[in-house]
Amino acid sequence: MRRATGSTSPPTRWTRCGSSGWPARAPRPARRRGGGRAAAARRGARAVAGRAAGGGAGHGAAPLEEVRLAGAEDRAEASLAIGAFDGLVADLEALVAAHPLRERLRLLLIRTLAEDGRRAEALSAYAGYRAFLAEELGTDPGSELRELHLELLRAEPAPAARPRGNLRAPVSSFLGRVEELQLVRDQLETGRLVTLTGPGGVGKTRLAETAAGEFPGVVWMTELAPVSRSGAVEHTAVAHAVIAALGIRSGDHLASPRPPMERLAEALAGDAVLLVLDNCEHLIDEAAGFARDLLGRCPELRILATSREPMGIHGEAVCPVAPLAPAAAAALFTERARAARPGFAATPDETPLIEEVCRRLDGLPLAIELAAARLRTLPLNDVAERLGDRFALLARGDRTADPRHRTLRAVVAWSWDLLEPEERRLARRLAVFPGEITAASARAVAATDPGVLESLADKSLLRFDGHRYRMLETIRAYGVEELVKTGELTRVRAAHAAYFTGVAEQAEPHLREAGQLPWVERLAGERGNLLAALQFACESGDAGTATRLCAALCTYWLLRGEQQALLRWTEATLEVRGEAPDEGRIIVGTLHLLATSIWSGRPPGDDEAAEIRHLLKTTPQEPRAALAEAVVEIVAGADAQAMDALSRHLSHPHPWTRAMAVLIRAVLHGRAGDVDHMRTDLEDAIAAFTELGERAGLAWALTSRADLRTVAGEHAVADLEEAVRLLRELDPADPLVLQRIWIAELRARAGAPARARRELRALVQQEAETGHLAFARVVLAELALREGDLDDAARHLRPAWDAARRAEDPQLRIAVCCTAADLAMAQGDLVTARERIAASFELAVTVHDSAMAAVAAARLARLTSLDGRAEQAAEFLGAAEALIGDVRAIDADLMRLVPALRETLGEATYKAARARGRARGHDEALALIAERLT
Repeated sequence: MRRATGSTSPPTRWTRCGSSGWPARAPRPARRRGGGRAAAARRGARAVAGRAAGGGAGHGAAPLEEVRLAGAEDRAEASLAIGAFDGLVADLEALVAAHPLRERLRLLLIRTLAEDGRRAEALSAYAGYRAFLAEELGTDPGSELRELHLELLRAEPAPAARPRGNLRAPVSSFLGRVEELQLVRDQLETGRLVTLTGPGGVGKTRLAETAAGEFPGVVWMTELAPVSRSGAVEHTAVAHAVIAALGIRSGDHLASPRPPMERLAEALAGDAVLLVLDNCEHLIDEAAGFARDLLGRCPELRILATSREPMGIHGEAVCPVAPLAPAAAAALFTERARAARPGFAATPDETPLIEEVCRRLDGLPLAIELAAARLRTLPLNDVAERLGDRFALLARGDRTADPRHRTLRAVVAWSWDLLEPEERRLARRLAVFPGEITAASARAVAATDPGVLESLADKSLLRFDGHRYRMLETIRAYGVEELVKTGELTRVRAAHAAYFTGVAEQAEPHLREAGQLPWVERLAGERGNLLAALQFACESGDAGTATRLCAALCTYWLLRGEQQALLRWTEATLEVRGEAPDEGRIIVGTLHLLATSIWSGRPPGDDEAAEIRHLLKTTPQEPRAALAEAVVEIVAGADAQAMDALSRHLSHPHPWTRAMAVLIRAVLHGRAGDVDHMRTDLEDAIAAFTELGERAGLAWALTSRADLRTVAGEHAVADLEEAVRLLRELDPADPLVLQRIWIAELRARAGAPARARRELRALVQQEAETGHLAFARVVLAELALREGDLDDAARHLRPAWDAARRAEDPQLRIAVCCTAADLAMAQGDLVTARERIAASFELAVTVHDSAMAAVAAARLARLTSLDGRAEQAAEFLGAAEALIGDVRAIDADLMRLVPALRETLGEATYKAARARGRARGHDEALALIAERLT
């Protein structure tokens, strides 16, 4: 955008627009602070203004005064040209006041305001001058000034789109750190990994947030402080923490999850992305490996980390963060003191005392802020006097000890020692909360009353956001050590686990009812505490608590589609040996079987299934456990036994169990090719879930009906759109990409391919944190194939191929192989088509997915027909039916092959060949297809 001066120089990468919205200027010399032409301009302007205000020296001085005034204008224009703005506005305002009708002065003043990012003031100055002229002379400003006014009006920017990311806006000012901030800017400009190092409490996080706030792109911040490093369940802990911070779904309800690093590499791909990893010190080895791996996968990514020590990997730039300079430290203390005690102002006698306090606190921002907060209840003199011996320890600590022990420990200990005994007891017990704290949870875990909790917040040991409390991580770490000293750690962590187990168990029944949304929101808000409680139960060998808590959370994970959490924590829970409630073991074991066999592709464990069957014989069947037998049999491939199990629970007293039993039976009917009974059961399930008001079950039933309607050639978009709406109520952050891709594909089949392409291209252009975008590219390729545009199909398929090579998602790889086979057949390259079909079939067999094997078989039928063997093609269609039950469920486009085969073979021969393939059993059908593809 052109500036008022007419310059079109582009802004640099780190240039940002001012708060006024005036366009950012190109690089220019630094503003002058006195001296040179700028200072001369000030002196000349002030002199002229002063003489004008005093009336001048008589008529003989007028020509000389005009020369001096013109010189002052020239100097002001020169200052404006070199960006020397300091004091220029004030000088020009003085000259304007003395010479209100001199238009060049008005022009310079308005240009200076605009160039200095004060566009609103510039427009106001013009309006004032125009009104003045109209009143005094009855005229308008000159042409040059009017043109500048129009330029200012045209330059008004549209509201900027809010950048994606999760960087929080600062709640207080950032003082000092000018050199460090510039160093971080330069290091991020020239490198890809920057680590801020320094002792705890020195301000690394705030510096990182400030530098990230200037980054010209998307910024994602991950707080690693709550992440534990111990225990088997912490494998890839850093990756999981980053996934949570980015809000990446572990998988849609329609697809299996992918490895964490693959999902992160996809989410962070693209230009101008900065990932901030905060508090890496306790995970330094894993954080280093994570950073190296992710930077290798994402060429344009930058990482800004904070830690007490460097990561020590190639390419890392280290920025040491020093304590605040004396002036900045004193300014910070004064500002925070005013926040603690409104109206605080240091007297001349107190200013040296503030400087002394800051010096004795080593300029550490956290220590300074804690000291300033004490001014709520203590005079400044008392604060200074009570530093005493504590800071002798700070200055003379063990040089071989951890930096936090030499500095921050003393700061926190001093603050800690100022607490009353009740406050110290509560503070150390609250240290077991890695997440937020409520009055209720504090009372249950720490046995306290609200007054003491409020006192800790008042003394800055807790932060309060208006609803919940949170303890600073540094103070929390100190509190945990205090718990160890007092011998309370295990007991308090057990109390924490017991409380949050109760929270989850209280919430679970409501998750299966119409009033589920507030409970879903509550569990989402307590996620950190819930997982910490489950982790403690697993690590401490408390099988009972681990099983109860995991069983309660399983429903939440299912509703939200959190497949990774379900896989990870059911496995961790089952590894804990000991006494546990049978119902909980049934639920955890059943869902682990389901997650393992369906979402990970691993074969189910026979021993685990046998244990569940044994428990089911003697355990009263609560609403979820009642469905366990059917799920176990489905996983084992025993659909008939599953049908029998479901029939025994169709009259269960809980309406959710009845509705879910009907829905599962509908799916089994579909697997058997019984479309009519599937349709009837789906209608009954939809009616039952609608009456109950349970959103997830209703969404799943609507999705299944959409699948059925798609196969039958009926309108299915409305069902999918309603399912998306329901699932978003349960998790507004879930992008539900696969459902949206499916909707677009259905629009294309319904005769709206242009709209489908628009929706799919919009998905592809979004950032990859939505996941599964390669499926959108596959569908775009299929749309192009249907229209005969082979070049466009190949263009869309190439990035999908790249994604499939990196992915471990079998559905994606099979979909890409099948579409690539279609493209090869359209190009007449039957050899390549056979290779692609063989790859998809082999993968489907490997992961025991009969439906995907049937998809490959149907493609083989088409290939065989093109190769001139129509009768064998019909037999392959029958073999596909033997695998999936109803060949229409494979691909509606492939069904166009049927009329051609009938015409080529004749009705009798066609039916006989297809019947031969359909008569084969499951294993024989697989063998027939494998033999042809060999």
